[in-house]
Amino acid sequence: MTDTAATPKIRMRGLKKAFGHKVVLDGLDLDVGEGESVVVIGGSGTGKSVMLKCILGLLKPDAGTIAVDGTNVLDLGTKDRDAVNSHIGMLFQGAALFDSLPVWENVAFGLLAEHRVNRAEARDIAITKLAQVGLSADVADLQPAELSGGMQKRVGLARAIAADPDIIFFDEPTTGLDPIMADVINDLIIKTTREVGATALSITHDMASARKIADRIAMLYQGRIIWAGPVSEIDSADNPFVDQFIHGRADGPIKMAVRA
Repeated sequence: MTDTAATPKIRMRGLKKAFGHKVVLDGLDLDVGEGESVVVIGGSGTGKSVMLKCILGLLKPDAGTIAVDGTNVLDLGTKDRDAVNSHIGMLFQGAALFDSLPVWENVAFGLLAEHRVNRAEARDIAITKLAQVGLSADVADLQPAELSGGMQKRVGLARAIAADPDIIFFDEPTTGLDPIMADVINDLIIKTTREVGATALSITHDMASARKIADRIAMLYQGRIIWAGPVSEIDSADNPFVDQFIHGRADGPIKMAVRA
């Protein structure tokens, strides 16, 4: 695979991860350039979330390297690893808000947990970030249960950008949303990542979202990246696996396990 830069923001080489006899990642190679938006596509259970968890240190790969800004994070101690992660924001699948906290505390959770600011400053930052995702200040004191699914996703995005991160991960950002709200979230992802100047790595099986937010798309299948290229080239990719996936065809080389 062609390197996107001499020193990519994120570089994964030979990444392997198995759970018992089930091999999930089997030599994954991928670069994400500084300021680039890369979307990894693939079916459910292909290892997309496992890849993100390995980068974050939530899972330890069985083999391979993960470098952020040229440093292999797998060699870092807890303190240094936490320092790297403090520059990473994440929009979780389903927003993953804390039900017991008001919206503004959800947005500022990381800032408060790491004692970066006091509560008054955290609230001000939260309101500013809510405005960036199109939510007014009166939303700040609501509980997550009072919000629609789309509003919860916006709050999750506000939390992801609260600390102006260098890197943002998006885990299935449009799952569970209607097509119009999904497009709104896609627009907000593009807008907010540009405003904070972040590098973006997203995982999804939503091709409409992938086409809109990606500079480059990579397809993960059977634990490896089997194709990667500019979003403009995916429709002409000479790869039957990619062609089947992006057009949602049941017939093709990708066989789904179906129980009678």
